[in-house]
Amino acid sequence: MLLAASASGVFPIAPTPFHPDGAVDWASADKLFSFYDEIGSDGTTVLGMMGEAPKLEPDESLGIVKAAVRNMPGKPVIVGISAPGFAAMRTLARESMELGAAGVMIAPPPSLRTDDQITGYYAQAVEAIGSDIPFVIQDFPLTLSVIMTPAVIRKIVSDNPSCVMLKHEDWPGLEKISTLRKFQADGSLRPISILTGNGGMFLDFEMERGADGAMTGYAFPELLIDVVKLQKAGQRDEAHDIFDAHLPLMRYEQQLGAGLAVRKYTMMKRGILKSDAQRKPGSTLTARAKAEVDYLLARVAKTDPRVKC
Repeated sequence: MLLAASASGVFPIAPTPFHPDGAVDWASADKLFSFYDEIGSDGTTVLGMMGEAPKLEPDESLGIVKAAVRNMPGKPVIVGISAPGFAAMRTLARESMELGAAGVMIAPPPSLRTDDQITGYYAQAVEAIGSDIPFVIQDFPLTLSVIMTPAVIRKIVSDNPSCVMLKHEDWPGLEKISTLRKFQADGSLRPISILTGNGGMFLDFEMERGADGAMTGYAFPELLIDVVKLQKAGQRDEAHDIFDAHLPLMRYEQQLGAGLAVRKYTMMKRGILKSDAQRKPGSTLTARAKAEVDYLLARVAKTDPRVKC
């Protein structure tokens, strides 16, 4: 299975489960990916920024890929391969594809500033990993500080046939989605899948602007699936209603530096992860912060009966 430009739906960004001592919790990894499969996720993405990928040993990274492929049979697994050098990217990309991954995701290094530097980097990355591997552009300027205009994205897509998807995480970014779809409509951009991130914070309107789905890590991916399906079915008000019920918790989870701790704590309370531990260095929640998350969960549960934490 290879990732294609027709990909759509919800691809949750998977956190990497750890025991309190920092060892990878392989049993929770199996449970996590089985959960994603059972709720109807269309695929998953591993070793992303919220997956603590830089903290993993090479064999652990491949172990996570194996767990995802094994527990989500027939569904595409995307692997984040961003690294300081192309040699490491090539190794992880090729080995992941051999294990059954469907494609890879590449983020630009923060040092890139000009349009030519950005497009040149992706050309070199494709040369390094091989043009036979489908790849995703990760556009996340708030964290990476690399500004990709719609024209730059169009050039990367046009220059590299193996580019099949954009992970859109610009903020604000609704106009960027509209512009890219206009490029596609006028024939200057071939069709490409657009999945969005930012914890799902803008998914309600991103779908209306032409996104194909979400690739993010909110602790209730069922909500993301609901919004995508309802919007595709033209049920706008219903999509916004369920989205609005979760928005306070989604907002709390978007705190810089604390988001992963909130997400793992919630997933632990849901019984998906055995522990909310992060591999050091990592943040932890205070007792007061946990109480605030518990309060938000109780409020969401009044509208969404699936929230029983």
